[in-house]
Amino acid sequence: MKVYDAYRLAIETGIENDPRPKGEVDLALKNAREEYEKLPDDKKELFDMERLWNPYADSRLSWGEELAKETEAERLMWGIDIGTGEIMLADRLKEKGQKVSAVVAHHPVGVSKTPFPEVMWMQTDMFHDVGIPINIAEGLIKARMEEVSRNVLGSNYNQPVDAARLMGIPMFNIHSPADNMVQLYLEGMFEREQPKYLEDIVELLMKEPEFRQAAKYNDPPKIMAGGKKSRCGKIIAKMTGGTSGPKEIYEKLAAAGVGTVVGMHFPESHLEEAKKHNINMVVSGHMASDSLGINRICDVWEREGVEVFGCSGLMRFSRN
Repeated sequence: MKVYDAYRLAIETGIENDPRPKGEVDLALKNAREEYEKLPDDKKELFDMERLWNPYADSRLSWGEELAKETEAERLMWGIDIGTGEIMLADRLKEKGQKVSAVVAHHPVGVSKTPFPEVMWMQTDMFHDVGIPINIAEGLIKARMEEVSRNVLGSNYNQPVDAARLMGIPMFNIHSPADNMVQLYLEGMFEREQPKYLEDIVELLMKEPEFRQAAKYNDPPKIMAGGKKSRCGKIIAKMTGGTSGPKEIYEKLAAAGVGTVVGMHFPESHLEEAKKHNINMVVSGHMASDSLGINRICDVWEREGVEVFGCSGLMRFSRN
């Protein structure tokens, strides 16, 4: 398998495990195709062609597509955040004789950095699924998307990508596809185990190697709103969809009958809103949750003979 094939397989795996109805994913690709076909020729060259098959604006091959199509995906270095330092680390490892076929980031970088808020639209369907009217979900998410978009406009998005280019190392990032994997995994766990109390959620998370390892680093899952013996009620996992949604969503979640939200991390304003509306909140942990989703992508690669080693926060555990 070539590096480019591994990249496409990761995106395709994310599509297969997308929390939205399949029709919504197909519609996003259809809309992209129609948008492209309507463009004049001088604008088509500026169009992001990956949009025609990849519905995740926050996941892209940042540099080295032709090289990635020629290079065997023997051993990939994957980190949660990849900066210039990690690119230099990859080059240093290669100097010392280690195989590094490509560098993989989780969080958006390069061409996926500034448009990544677009994937927040996924949250409209996720919140609709738990009982929030779609018009309300769309109205709240749209305002939050615009805020996040403004916040990323000043980023030096290509800094690590330029380092990868200068070092001749293919680089790509996989964000929402990996987050989809942890979303599905935890939803299945809660549905299967039916935890009664918040402490039961923590105990379930602690059975997974990523969360146990994070606990050794003093970052275990934590109950942020509610107590150990608070009853869970209806549980939702918020693991995918780009970044934190609008704080106003908690009032709507309470009205929809949601009792507990489990997420990687929450802003302080979200905690205040959750408490105001008597919604329990459990923080699973950012690095542990990201690692769980990434590991499920890595397991798919591993079955194809691709080895992955972690850096920059990734805790690699195989479930094969």
